[in-house]
Amino acid sequence: MPTIPVDKADLYQLLGREYTTQEFDELCFDFGIELDEDTTDECVGDERPQLKIEIPANRYDMLCIEGIAQALNEFLGRSASPNFTLNPQVPLVKMTIDKSTEQIRPYAAAAILRGVEFDDRKYASFIALQDKLHTNLCRNRTLVAIGTHDYDTLTPPFTYEALPPQDIKFIPLNQTQLMDGAELMDFYDKDKNLGKYLHIIRDSPVYPVIFDARRTVCSLPPIINSNHSKITLNTKNIFIEVTGTDKTKTDLVINQMVAMFSAYSKTKFEVEPVQIVSKHNGQDRVSPNIAPKKFEAEIDYINSCLGLNYSGEEIAKLLTRMSLKATPRDAKILDVEVPITRSDILHQCDIMEDAAIGYGFNNLKKTKAQSDSLVAAPLPINKVGDILRIASAQAGYLEVLPLTLCSHDENFKFLRQKDDGTQAVSLANPKTIEYQVVRTTLVPGILKTIKENRKHSLPIKVFECGDIVLKNLDLERRAFNRRNWCAIYAGKTSGFEFVQGLLGKIMQTMRTPWLEDPKNMNKRGYWIEEDKDNATFFPGRGAKVFFRASEDAEVQHIGAIGVLHPEVMSSFEIPYAASSVEINAEVFL
Repeated sequence: MPTIPVDKADLYQLLGREYTTQEFDELCFDFGIELDEDTTDECVGDERPQLKIEIPANRYDMLCIEGIAQALNEFLGRSASPNFTLNPQVPLVKMTIDKSTEQIRPYAAAAILRGVEFDDRKYASFIALQDKLHTNLCRNRTLVAIGTHDYDTLTPPFTYEALPPQDIKFIPLNQTQLMDGAELMDFYDKDKNLGKYLHIIRDSPVYPVIFDARRTVCSLPPIINSNHSKITLNTKNIFIEVTGTDKTKTDLVINQMVAMFSAYSKTKFEVEPVQIVSKHNGQDRVSPNIAPKKFEAEIDYINSCLGLNYSGEEIAKLLTRMSLKATPRDAKILDVEVPITRSDILHQCDIMEDAAIGYGFNNLKKTKAQSDSLVAAPLPINKVGDILRIASAQAGYLEVLPLTLCSHDENFKFLRQKDDGTQAVSLANPKTIEYQVVRTTLVPGILKTIKENRKHSLPIKVFECGDIVLKNLDLERRAFNRRNWCAIYAGKTSGFEFVQGLLGKIMQTMRTPWLEDPKNMNKRGYWIEEDKDNATFFPGRGAKVFFRASEDAEVQHIGAIGVLHPEVMSSFEIPYAASSVEINAEVFL
């Protein structure tokens, strides 16, 4: 969230009254912003106190003191939302976007502010807003770049072209030497402010440039303006041009610039439009487009989210405090007009949030959800997992939480298994060799944990209850998660009897009896059978775990238990013997 420093005295003057720090902090809280710091006590001599205000990252209209004051005044009911107008309605000034710009920055917008009155602090705010927009919405000028010029030094119409660097010659802002595009790149290469933007166009065969009718360079976006059209405190008419690689953001930026500083025009909130002629795509238009966007909002939706029972007229009054003009269409729908300052409004949920701010979050009553489906509850498999964790801990085992990703070797080679390509989900572009596949068993993660803790006192008894991921090409996602439970006993002896005893406790906890003769005992229970094919276990020391959920249920192979092969332990650099047990926990659902 950006923090905006504003002059304290100027802001309070714009708000029409003085505030204590606590009063202003409370006002900011009610509006949904935050007073980060009041520098009054830190000022020395003639230094002017500042308020540093933290605003939401999507409120581009509040990146300057003018926008903050306007928004707070509307919230307080001191002023109405600005009525932006175009004069003349049919543009007299034209900017032509040449086809050559297609290969570098194909979009542009422009506007003119007439009769602007600047002083030092207003001018500083004008420059600061550009810097904030460049950093925030414009993504460090990669998406959009802003140029502002003294209109009276230029001759319309304007053209926006892309030319080879050597064909662009002008004196950059605050310089005296004539340079071409290539020389300019070398000149600003070490500049701490502009050097970080050179990469955007430096390697391009052509650079974007804006000319007036006399082929006077206005700017070389996104790097620097020309010194010829430099704005000063004496500037009365301002030409604003915006270029970019993203049309939507280009239009957003020009709207924010004119919305904030048309307040200083001779006729307040009046903007002179520019006709944009696009030769590369034929999308001619008038810039800026100040028409409010239209949305629909359901009255019942807003009331249900806020726990209110307001009519459409009452909700409309709340929205007025947030710069939104709402009119009830009927008893169910609000027609909402969103001004150009509120580009953060994208959905009726944003309108609902503004209604909540207008009403006051502190005024909302605490209520219980009216539907059981809205009350959070753990998933059944999470309940099973908690039962398994408690039972394992009671048996003296410690829970570990390894990563879900592992290397291909850890999942297969180290366990003496072969990858047939049907089970493991592989990452297309793994960052390191340690994160190549999503684990298909919990054993590697636990063994890696034991490896890192092998100097601890023996025996090491650890377990995990977590997800593995397996392929299934019949599913839409081509894979699925499965909750497994696994425990390993590592020590001077293999400890097979300990993990078998732990398995017995787990099954007893899950009300699952041991079946001595499963073929003749057709009821719920579990048993184990020797597994001669599982190379992870020592030969003759591995078994499969089987489970029958009920009398009529099919027999399920749910896991494996056994003494881990010495080569497995060696691969994980563990100098002990160990036994493991792993089962599918989802069979208990």
